[in-house]
Amino acid sequence: MLASRFAGLLSDYDPKPFFCELLDAPNGAARAVASRFDAFGLDAIAARSEDASRELYNLGITFTVYTERDAIDRILPFDVIPRVITAEDWRVLESGIVQRVQVINRFLADMYGPQRALADRIVPADLVLGNANFRKEMIGFTPPGGVYVHIAGIDVVRDQEGRFRVLEDNARTPSGVSYVIENRHLMQRLFPDVMQQIGVRPVSHYGQVLHRQLAELAPEPDGIPQVVLLSPGVFNSAYFEHVFLAREMGVPLVEGADLAVLDERVYMRTVRGLKRVDVIYRRIDDDFLDPKAFRPDSMLGVPGLFGAYLAGGV
Repeated sequence: MLASRFAGLLSDYDPKPFFCELLDAPNGAARAVASRFDAFGLDAIAARSEDASRELYNLGITFTVYTERDAIDRILPFDVIPRVITAEDWRVLESGIVQRVQVINRFLADMYGPQRALADRIVPADLVLGNANFRKEMIGFTPPGGVYVHIAGIDVVRDQEGRFRVLEDNARTPSGVSYVIENRHLMQRLFPDVMQQIGVRPVSHYGQVLHRQLAELAPEPDGIPQVVLLSPGVFNSAYFEHVFLAREMGVPLVEGADLAVLDERVYMRTVRGLKRVDVIYRRIDDDFLDPKAFRPDSMLGVPGLFGAYLAGGV
């Protein structure tokens, strides 16, 4: 057992029959990280973990749990032991995730188009047509570039043998990337000695990449495309991420009341009057997006927004 090779912090650690990414992964990078942690004392690890919790609290990096009456806002959980993903593992993950997102888009194109998979009984019709998230309003409409899912959150785990498995595909309004980035920044500040001389790929440029991809969707922009992030507001569980991503992209963070639809075009209310909006990164579920198209009692969305989308105005 690899754990027996260590004489310090990890000397008594026993992962039992479960796959341990730190000790069982057959790569030098994971072993190097394990060796560095083995040299720490338990008190030093506990002290750095407390520093992490304090910093997360001071920075307001939280998420909201509505199912608990007494503890609504929680600090982002921070694991001082990092998950090491090698370049070789990442190549497998990246190619598989790209393939999955392509398949999801093609499946949606079929469901809102010819529905061949239903006609051929590959997928039971009631599983799709009876689903609460199936939007009949989208039937026959092809989005720009044929892309239904621009941003996806694919939850990946390892099984007992260490093979990657997909837990679920989040393709509607996925959240969590801000915690990935903040987690990395925190690790770099609190454990620079662990990450030294280990080539770690950056994640800090995510906001720039996201903004570039969104701007490319703009329909006939007048100059530089105006991108906004549409949030349900401060009481949403992922509001920290909405603020974070808007800041990282350098775009306005707006709520439904900040936007208006005129002649199938979307505008943002500013102190200088209305300003055209080309692309909306929406973090609002379908039901609440447009009271004219979906739930009429929604106070979060923008009346006429879906019609403007179908008309190619945004």
